[in-house]
Amino acid sequence: MKQHLPVLALLALLIISGTVAAQPGGRRPGDQRPAGQGTITGTVVDSTLQIPLEYANVVLISKDRDRQVDGTISHEDGRFELSELWPGDYYLDIKFMGFHAKRVDDVSITPENLNVDIGAVALSRAVIPMEEVGVSAERPDMVFEIDKKVIHVGKQITSASGTAVDVLENVPSVTVDIEGNVTLRGSSSFTVLLDGRPTLLEPSEVLEQIPASTIETIEIITNPSARYDPDGVSGIINIISKKQKVSGMSGVVNLNAGLNEKYGGDFLVNYRRSGLTAYIGADFNKRVFEGETESERRTYRDTDTSIVHSDGSSDWNRSHYGLKGGLGIDVTERDLVSTELRWSGRSMERGSDENFDEWLEPGGVHNKYVSMSSSEWGGDSYSGSLDYRHSYDENNHELTGQVYMSRRGGDEEALTERRDLDGTITSGQRSTQDGPSRQLRTKLDYIRPVGPAGKLESGYQGRIDRTEDSSRLYEYNPETGDYEFQGKYSNTSEYERDIHSLYSMYSGNESAIGYQAGLRMEYTFRTTRLVDRDTSHTIDRWDYFPTIHLSYKYSERHQTMVSYTRRIHRPRGYYLEPFITWRDPYTVWKGNPALKPEYIDSYELGYQADIAASTLSAEAYYRVTHNTIQRVQSVYDIDVMLHTVENVGKDYTLGTELMLNINEIKWWAITLMGNLYDYRVEGTIYDEPFSRQSFNWSLRYSNTFRLTSSTRLQINGRYRSPTVTAQGTREGSFVTDSALRQDFLNRKISLNLQVRDLLGTGEFEFASEGPDFYSYRKSTRESPVVTLTLSFNFNNYRPERRQDIETEIFEGEGEEF
Repeated sequence: MKQHLPVLALLALLIISGTVAAQPGGRRPGDQRPAGQGTITGTVVDSTLQIPLEYANVVLISKDRDRQVDGTISHEDGRFELSELWPGDYYLDIKFMGFHAKRVDDVSITPENLNVDIGAVALSRAVIPMEEVGVSAERPDMVFEIDKKVIHVGKQITSASGTAVDVLENVPSVTVDIEGNVTLRGSSSFTVLLDGRPTLLEPSEVLEQIPASTIETIEIITNPSARYDPDGVSGIINIISKKQKVSGMSGVVNLNAGLNEKYGGDFLVNYRRSGLTAYIGADFNKRVFEGETESERRTYRDTDTSIVHSDGSSDWNRSHYGLKGGLGIDVTERDLVSTELRWSGRSMERGSDENFDEWLEPGGVHNKYVSMSSSEWGGDSYSGSLDYRHSYDENNHELTGQVYMSRRGGDEEALTERRDLDGTITSGQRSTQDGPSRQLRTKLDYIRPVGPAGKLESGYQGRIDRTEDSSRLYEYNPETGDYEFQGKYSNTSEYERDIHSLYSMYSGNESAIGYQAGLRMEYTFRTTRLVDRDTSHTIDRWDYFPTIHLSYKYSERHQTMVSYTRRIHRPRGYYLEPFITWRDPYTVWKGNPALKPEYIDSYELGYQADIAASTLSAEAYYRVTHNTIQRVQSVYDIDVMLHTVENVGKDYTLGTELMLNINEIKWWAITLMGNLYDYRVEGTIYDEPFSRQSFNWSLRYSNTFRLTSSTRLQINGRYRSPTVTAQGTREGSFVTDSALRQDFLNRKISLNLQVRDLLGTGEFEFASEGPDFYSYRKSTRESPVVTLTLSFNFNNYRPERRQDIETEIFEGEGEEF
């Protein structure tokens, strides 16, 4: 407990400070609140399309004093709420950029009628000659909801030509290293959803394939409610694609090019008319990165030490491409049917040319040679979904259903050859792996309002997964010059998993208190079968996952949130394969069919405050992981390391996240993010107890300068401190990015020049050791990486327009609304 005291003290200070700062103001000493607390609710909609307007400004003015009493903005569904109001007579001023303002008169709160619902307020569109007025606005980087954080991607201009991985480099709770490995609050175990739907690909593969220019928002859900699958140690990253929000046809085209074979593009075309929505899009991106590697490995046997040192160059070539389309039809006023089809492909190649030097101590005779390796993997993925939604008479009373199917093909091939200094091949290995994966998901969700402020949600979800995997090994024969099949290390496995889930959740609010409680029950049946050896391992069990979320609003600008969830991390099928697979002549892999799932208890406490034009948030979190799964190493043979996975024990994470958005100066916006946490892992590895601990922290800053109404400069920086695993230590890293964006023709065309890793400081460095080995690896990637992106918006597509909440008039005269 002593090692947690510094963090606990910091968290206590933050919460106490937040509580004091958040006390409601504006009341006179001795004022007594009436027996009830008044609220005013309503919905803001577009009068033409009858769709909700998010981020509309709602201002409450007292008739008696003729001054503003309170204010808020509308949510995604157009709803707004003003609470903790005194009885009296008021009127509401409602404004939204691009629409005429509207006043709602004669709004009265009385002791007999404390809760007033003004219903739907329809705003009509305003037409302003664009040659007379220039409009530029900013929306919040992030919006906090009771169970998630929503990040608006359009603000991250340093990642416009990249992928979702590049965007996540500047997102709270997420860290990305130079090799593209993503962690959520220090854990690589999380779930990735695309528009709320799962995918067969690994999280890193999904994020690498999604172009940043096609993303509308990213939802970070660190303590998901019972409605979501409970998979993943640290939570869920949900990628929300851009969709049409206006009537007619519109679209966007993005083209990008950079130095050293970096180019790509994407387009999205939308069509919307009354009762019909449709869209089609495609993307292609190719990226080539060069780098340098250095490694050293020592293995100990009796009194001998074998040392292998290497250094050389590497290159990484990856291509991603995809096509998607969707159609939605309003069958009736209350029934909507929609379908979506996606096809994507990936092709990745990695090669290295390294100089090796190996020797034995004592002895000291050096054997020098060259190792040339290459690997390729890729395949196509297909997915399709059919959705149905029925809305009842009451607001937010609906029934939804979905059927989702996907298939992934995967082919991998790796080749490693050892050559003498004269170029003669002395040994070599070629390995292949292939096998399709299929998935079927069904779900049915029902939402029903209960009383004036409650909501009941319940549903069923089913998951059926099937995977086949075939691995083959070939070794080079110097006498024949051929690669010969090795049946001993070639295997075929089958993986089947069925999960059936039932959940129920109730949420609501009482005055300033919001609450949400749920329970999810899951039945899992899993079989891993080794076809060649006719052996199998089966799991048949029930699991229970309670969740609870609470929030308290001191006022519209200050709130505290607390939550608890129980989660599970199920081992990947790859982790369960009980046979030896050679990755290269120096590394073998073996799965562990006895691996148990990780169970996670996750607690969070958060505070958010809007201070003038700035936002401050502080979150404390504590996570306990049972049956912790970690990759471990041991000596398989002289100069050969065995990699596998084990349940090593428990780990504990206690930390806090801080974020400050400063927007006090119109031409300069600053975002500061910090994550500090104490990490401890303890247990047993190979019958030896261990305990390791580190205090970790990361810091990020973002400066956005508005040079003119159409020109922006952004400079981002991030640092991640060293951290530990059960057997190793990863060193810290620091990276700086910059971008310059210029808009033309009222944002119909924009140019974005990006420079990533501006100072060339990005690197990956990791060392691990055990009783009989020591291993070290360091890699760097080319820098800086320069990319130019050209974007073209045609017709009425405006990605940022609907959610802008501030307006500035830069030239000419016009109405500010």
